[in-house]
This record gives sequence, structure tokens and C-alpha cells, in this order.
Amino acid sequence: MSDILKNLSGHGVSIWLDDISRERLRTGNLEALIRDKSVVGVTSNPTIFASALSKGDAYTTQLHDLSVRGVDVEEAVRAITTYDIRWAADVLRPVYDATSGVDGRVSIEVDPRLARETDKTIAEARALWWMVDRPNLFIKIPATVEGLPAITQAIAEGISVNVTLIFSLERYRAVMDAWLAGLEQARAAGLNLSTIESVASFFVSRVDTEIDKRLDKIGSPEAAALKGKAAVANARLAFAAFEDVMNSPRWRELQAAGARPQRPLWASTGTKDPNYPDTLYVDELVTAGTVNTMPEKTLDATADHGRITGDTIRGSYEQAWNTMAALKDAGIDYDDVVRALEEEGVQKFEASWTELLATVSAELRKA
Repeated sequence: MSDILKNLSGHGVSIWLDDISRERLRTGNLEALIRDKSVVGVTSNPTIFASALSKGDAYTTQLHDLSVRGVDVEEAVRAITTYDIRWAADVLRPVYDATSGVDGRVSIEVDPRLARETDKTIAEARALWWMVDRPNLFIKIPATVEGLPAITQAIAEGISVNVTLIFSLERYRAVMDAWLAGLEQARAAGLNLSTIESVASFFVSRVDTEIDKRLDKIGSPEAAALKGKAAVANARLAFAAFEDVMNSPRWRELQAAGARPQRPLWASTGTKDPNYPDTLYVDELVTAGTVNTMPEKTLDATADHGRITGDTIRGSYEQAWNTMAALKDAGIDYDDVVRALEEEGVQKFEASWTELLATVSAELRKA
């Protein structure tokens, strides 16, 4: 087992893989990552599935059968993706059992075209929860304004939720409020709160990508000195907001009733700028009670040369606020940045979903 990843795990960071494919499952690669690289969870998204479907022959037999049965493309996509998620959930079940349900989790996302439609998102979450039918499943719901009441409703019904596409501190606080409201409704309905898990996926690298682009346009020496600093500062302040909620009477009352924390999950942790260390968003976001979901490239880089020196979040809040203030002084409009990132994120996942539908449609015609 990688000593560096074992060290990271020992500091209380749950290491999840941001990837899934049937090839990875049928070759035993996921089991190997669990054994050798401390992987204790898996996340997926439409882009990951579109990539998996475009490579190799792992889906050929199922596609043939779906074609013979005359299944339409949307139902075929659901059959294919939930099959992989169910398989991965079974592979991770021993981790789930060993951690009393905290880890060993697999995430599947609602149709991203529904990101602005609350009722359809709720219906989709219920359908996916039923189709996969595994206790170690997470349903990914985007943190759009319309997604917030869907998060509350899903949690209230006992569906474990991975809230995705969080960029702003204000929206993150709204996400935590939606989660707490769901737990309160679940408690009122008599549900066992200890079985309802949630994580909040706070996106990291995309923040630097967008803000660095704007800093380059500003072009001043002060702006240049701030490149590569926004994403880590933003994420650290998100953890400070999480701590505030964990110290609130509202949370303590739910905790006493058996509820467990909605852990912050660092997503989009592969660096986009080759000038930055390829383990930047792992090394600088270490603290207990968090999840870091990594592309395999980042996982391998961390295993090879990650610099895990201890907790790099707690105690950093003043510096993070200073960074955000300096960005504002340099001319960066934070609210505009996070609005643009959310819109771009939804559009990217919609495009990937459309690509996935097109790929499956073409394969069904060939089968």
C-alpha cells in the first residue's frame, strides 16, 4: 500500500476515486485500488460515463441485448449506468460495513438536464435510489437554487445525497441548511437518522481556472501574485463554514438523535494549470472528516510524491480571508465568478449527457 496515501487516510481524509467504468470493474482494478491505494469510495458523473462508453468493448453484450429488446436510448443509458454503479457498490460493500456506512460509497448523478427543475430532480432521485437498490449509494443532486428543495426532500425520505457543483460559500451554507431541514423532516417522520449519509462536493480547481483567467486580463503585478491562490482559500473557508454548523445547537440536536455530519468533499482536485504542483489540491486540503475524490492521475501522483505534512486547513482561515480580500481589491468579482462556474458546470454535464445519449444511440443501432 502507498505510504503517502496511507498517511493521508491516517489524517482523516477519505480517498475516493473520481472515475468508474465497466472495464475497471471487470478487471478487478477497483479492488486493487481499495487494497493498494486506500480508495474507500467512488464518484461518477456524466462526463465519466460518456468516456467509459466510448472505449473498449465492455458494454457490447448489454448494448446488444438492449437493442434486441427495443429499449429506447434514455432507458438504455439508465440500465447501463445503474448496472456499473450497482457493481461498484457491491465491490465497496466491505468498506461500507467496516466503516459503519461512512465510506464504501458510490455516487450516481441525476440527469443534469433537470438541474433547474425541482420536482423532476426529486422524481429522478427516487427512481435511481430504487433502481440501484444499495444502501451504500449516493444520489448526486446539483446545488442549484432549484436543487436545494430537492436535497431537502430526498434527505427527508431517507435517500443519501451527494450534493454536487458547489462553488460559492453562500450556496454552500444554503446546502447545509437544506440538508439540516431534510434531517429534521426525517426525524419527524420517525426515520433512523444514522442511515442517512450526505457529502457536499465543493469544487476546487475550476475556481482557480476561472479566477486566474480574470487575473491575467487584469495584468497587474498584484494580480499575477494572486494566481493559484483562490481555490484553496475558497475551500478552506468552506470548511470554516462547515465547522460553524457543526457547533450550532441545531446540528447538536440532530446529532443527539443519531444524525451524522454532511462531510465536505473536495471535488475537481486535478490541477488544470501545468505550472502548479499536480498534488496541490490534495496537499493543501488535509483535515479530518473530509473526502477528497481524485481522478486516477491525481491519485497516482499523490501516491508517488504527495506532500502530506498534517492538517493544512484548520488555523488557515485568517490567511484565506486575506486572500479573498486581496482578490476583491485586485478587481475580481467573486459573485460573478461563482455564477459563471455554476452555469458552466451545468452546461458541461448537460453536454456530456447529450454525448452519452448519442454514443448509446449509435451503439444500439449497430448492435
